[in-house]
Amino acid sequence: MMKKINKIVLAYSGGLDTSIMLKWLQNTYNCEVVTFTADLGQGEEIEPARKKAENLGVKEIYIEDLKEDFVKDYIFPMFRANTLYEGQYLLGTAIARPLIAKRQIEIAELTNADAVCHGATGKGNDQVRFELGYYAHNASIKVISPWRDWDLTSRKKLIKYAEKHQIPIPKDKMGEDPFSVDANILHTSSEGKLIEDPNNECPEYVFQRTLSIDDANEKPSIISIGFKNGDPISIDGEKLSPAILLEKLNEYGKNNGIGRLDLIENRFVGMKSRGIYETPGGTILLKAHRAIEELTMDSGSMHLKEELMPKYANLIYNGLWFSPEREMLQQAIDISQKYVSGVITLKLYKGNIIIVNRRSDHSLYDTDLVSFEDSQTDYDQSDASGFIKINALRLKLLSKRRKSD
Repeated sequence: MMKKINKIVLAYSGGLDTSIMLKWLQNTYNCEVVTFTADLGQGEEIEPARKKAENLGVKEIYIEDLKEDFVKDYIFPMFRANTLYEGQYLLGTAIARPLIAKRQIEIAELTNADAVCHGATGKGNDQVRFELGYYAHNASIKVISPWRDWDLTSRKKLIKYAEKHQIPIPKDKMGEDPFSVDANILHTSSEGKLIEDPNNECPEYVFQRTLSIDDANEKPSIISIGFKNGDPISIDGEKLSPAILLEKLNEYGKNNGIGRLDLIENRFVGMKSRGIYETPGGTILLKAHRAIEELTMDSGSMHLKEELMPKYANLIYNGLWFSPEREMLQQAIDISQKYVSGVITLKLYKGNIIIVNRRSDHSLYDTDLVSFEDSQTDYDQSDASGFIKINALRLKLLSKRRKSD
């Protein structure tokens, strides 16, 4: 027999689907539902979610601005690793789920709720990310996933349910959505419907955060980004909070047509999917961070970090942000950033990010050492002969063996 649930915390966007979920939870479990709406910089007003929740009889409503925490404690640590999933994706959706899940569990504890609920579908990665995040903070929490449990398996059934329970339906929701969008301060992700066929070119109206190359600024933007211990701290000498800094980079990226990605990725649940991603500020940040690392990190540390990055990216993509292995990798990555400080100047133009110059008090670049001119350094060119001979020994032995075959 299923244990009775007394209170549920719902991750609530205020949209049609989660409003239907709210009512469905009330009817199915006959209990109080608490709503939690996180402002992660999705670019739309979230306060209306409060009124919608009140109209559906919710008494405990949490609406929180988490942008600064999101950038400082999740996005920036991820960018210290130059993280890319499958070589391209900056993980804008995946990195948001751990914060939402963690805060949802905290609210459950504050309100004495014994269950949490998310709105992820049964075909996507987010159901895994949310639920692994929940269990990492509360092993005994009851998790409800309506898309896996209810019989509202089509848009028609959802609309019918909404009409029956007098849930307002936006006009553009009366039929099938052309595509779905997830957004936060780092990116937007568009998927589904017309985008699902990889043979279809993505129409321009899908893009929300970036101008096309044709419409981008006709003159380049020159900006300088200051770093300290691997994190960006300033633009053009002005110190900014993490969220404001990223918002400003987003604006530069948007106006210069930077940050679009059309990707067919391998989902954790086993299928391939096509996503249209826009990460304008993040794309600039990645280029700038790699540039300051090139100047300040030794080759051994850089190369090891590059080897670790795909594993780190997979852990985030697969919902394992709170796993011990991700935390172990994070410590190694953070240690590598001790001297990653300085200023990078970039030229942004028509989708391009061009490095103008780099400077750092911790630079490992020695002009005298690399110069073709005569200079007094610790490097004696004649030493290279012995270095090459020792490294060639194995190859010589292999060559002799092949000739004797």
